[in-house]
Amino acid sequence: MATQLDRAKILAALPPPWAEDLLPAIRSAAAAAGRKLVVLDDDPTGTQTVYGVPVLTRWDPATLKAELASEPPGFYLLTNSRSLPPQAASALNREIAQNLLLAVQPSRPNTLPPAGAHPQSPRPGPSPHRPLPFTLVSRSDSTLRGHFPDEVLAIVQIFGPPDAVLVIPFFEAGGRYTLDDVHYVAEGDWLVPAGETPFARDPVFGYRSSNLRDWVAEKCGQGTPANMVSSVSLDDLRQGGPARVCQRLLELPRASFCIVNAACQRDLEVLVCALLDAETHGRNFLCRTAAPFVAARLGLAPRPLLTATELPLPAHGGGLTLVGSHVPKTTEQLGHLLSRPGLRPIELAVERLLAPAERSAELAAGLAATNAALAANIDAVVFTSRHLITGQDAEANLAIGQQVSEALVHLVRGLTTPPRYLVAKGGITSSDVATRALGVRRAMVIGQLLPGVPVWELGPETRYPGLPYVVFPGNVGGPEALREAVDRLSLGSLSSQYPSKSN
Repeated sequence: MATQLDRAKILAALPPPWAEDLLPAIRSAAAAAGRKLVVLDDDPTGTQTVYGVPVLTRWDPATLKAELASEPPGFYLLTNSRSLPPQAASALNREIAQNLLLAVQPSRPNTLPPAGAHPQSPRPGPSPHRPLPFTLVSRSDSTLRGHFPDEVLAIVQIFGPPDAVLVIPFFEAGGRYTLDDVHYVAEGDWLVPAGETPFARDPVFGYRSSNLRDWVAEKCGQGTPANMVSSVSLDDLRQGGPARVCQRLLELPRASFCIVNAACQRDLEVLVCALLDAETHGRNFLCRTAAPFVAARLGLAPRPLLTATELPLPAHGGGLTLVGSHVPKTTEQLGHLLSRPGLRPIELAVERLLAPAERSAELAAGLAATNAALAANIDAVVFTSRHLITGQDAEANLAIGQQVSEALVHLVRGLTTPPRYLVAKGGITSSDVATRALGVRRAMVIGQLLPGVPVWELGPETRYPGLPYVVFPGNVGGPEALREAVDRLSLGSLSSQYPSKSN
């Protein structure tokens, strides 16, 4: 049985957060530094805490140069690398890092390092006399699933080793807390060590350790023992404040890993103040983070949740919800959604999708049922069968996931009636549908429908310009969250029943 700690009791016993509102200071320091924030996001759910920030699905040097010169203080690059094997994910991160350098240093030779090169071997790198006009962040999962340290080391191969890599998986809206270097996932009123949750048994990204020092050592192998991993404690953040945290950052060993504890958004704001101060002393940090760090780094104040009246929703038509994620939380949420009256449930049997002789018929039936529902102004829910089918190894599991995701892409491509809204549940699902079915090149994050659930407004290049596209992470929200999202979006919206809440 998993360890369970009383969440309310544990959080109440912590020192009070730093009292000062630091967002004005963060915005001022970031503006003075003059560097754009570039977030490499391994799936689209990382936009779940921001607003007014664009998401790009292309990263050629010309596109990057134009975006670096644009008005927003930062932007996301949607890599969807969590759906790729490790070698491909690393190669993609190296390519993006190289293109970023070419965007700001066009005369730099376009030579990628060998795939097997050691991350601390000499690199041409950017000129030390010309500070880069951007700060890079590697955004990944708050439940520790993703290509770590592969993606971090790929970036290091291009830019050289940073002063430290900061590991920051805190995400309050999802119930992820880091306390005394141990990462917890909230399950109802309880905190469960991450290594004892279903996320740690992920068939591709599984792990054993809940203590993040041990987790880094587990993922990095013998080259990084746990006792060589530093940490920034809650006492540093809450009692010492930005000055003490800055000093801790300045003292970190070169090219080391450092865990950042956090239990509320103000903790991240203290960290960001300290980071910006440390950067004025010539330090350079690479952050491997969950979503909330980006909002803190941009100095974004909390904004109320979006209501249906704030979204560009047509007055007629049926909406579409796609559910591809197989994490237990998604399956629970899907069950509650399917109990909602007036929906057309459409199940795609994964066994048939994986069988060459049966795949076409299964797709055709699902597409026909979806088109019929939308044409009749009925909200449709297309979901993959809940029995999880696994392969022999992690790469085989990724291949299965890609085949299932391709089925959902095929379905959206085959729509004959535009959906009134589109909800995509799960990171790989939402990324593939956005890029390969809808043709997204640049979308704007306009806010959150529920805590941790971002809404994109699709650009003019897409199949459905202006469509509200809801990127619903697989592991976010309570049992009723998916149903609440559909309630808010459906005709005759129940937004009055679910008043806007602060993020």
